[in-house]
Amino acid sequence: MTPIGVFDSGYGGLTVLKDLQAALPDADFIYLGDNARAPYGVRSFELVYRFTLQAVEYLFSHGCPLVILACNTASAKALRTIQQNDLPRIDPSRRVLGVIRPTAEVVADYTTTGAVGLFGTPGTVASQSYDMELAKLHPGLRLTSKACPMWVPLVENLEADGPGADYFVKRYIDELFALDPQIDALILGCTHYPLLLNKIRQYLPAGVSVLSQGSIVAASLLDYLRRHPDMAARISRGGTTQYLTTEQPDKFDSLAAVFMGTPVAARRVELDEKR
Repeated sequence: MTPIGVFDSGYGGLTVLKDLQAALPDADFIYLGDNARAPYGVRSFELVYRFTLQAVEYLFSHGCPLVILACNTASAKALRTIQQNDLPRIDPSRRVLGVIRPTAEVVADYTTTGAVGLFGTPGTVASQSYDMELAKLHPGLRLTSKACPMWVPLVENLEADGPGADYFVKRYIDELFALDPQIDALILGCTHYPLLLNKIRQYLPAGVSVLSQGSIVAASLLDYLRRHPDMAARISRGGTTQYLTTEQPDKFDSLAAVFMGTPVAARRVELDEKR
């Protein structure tokens, strides 16, 4: 079996996986969550790179010809180094893709003012990866970013729809729009954040478009496979998904089911090192 690998530091990448499954219902997938070492958003570039490379090599060793880093922090801090330095050494025929560039490619379609907002983890915001991609792809746009350190804990503690989420969702939205009231396109730069979408829409100013990455990444992958039929031919087509975690499976399964909307049965795996 040669499945598509989907990697995230924890649970957020499941929101991307769900859209990938819908776009490619006959494809095989392996999802790997490094939950034992999450969150990545507050870790150094070196640690995120090392952890991400371990996960990519694990997925390669289990047959994946293509790996999606369904994690903004891993995409920001590790993707370029892995693509440029590690893939030529490991296997030049394999590919690792991220979530930042596909999002940056389409954001101009959602703004008329040219003002774009970004919510992300502290690590993603500090990396300035979105700033760099937008500067290359759409130099006429201006980006204003806001780190939201409380949003991932809210989601992972099942408080996304609770009253405790309202304070922190409204607070970060108010702070972002105080920096630039002209923002009319908003990137959710963390794959956990779609679970807060109802709250986010409740407090957003009218007329602001929200870009959630799952559907964007799925459309980008379909386009990539159309342009690379050799890679498309390598992906096995059994319609199966394996769930792997570095945490205890029962803990992963209960929260993953919230993200996926269906029961999940994961298997625990070991990467090369812990913490």
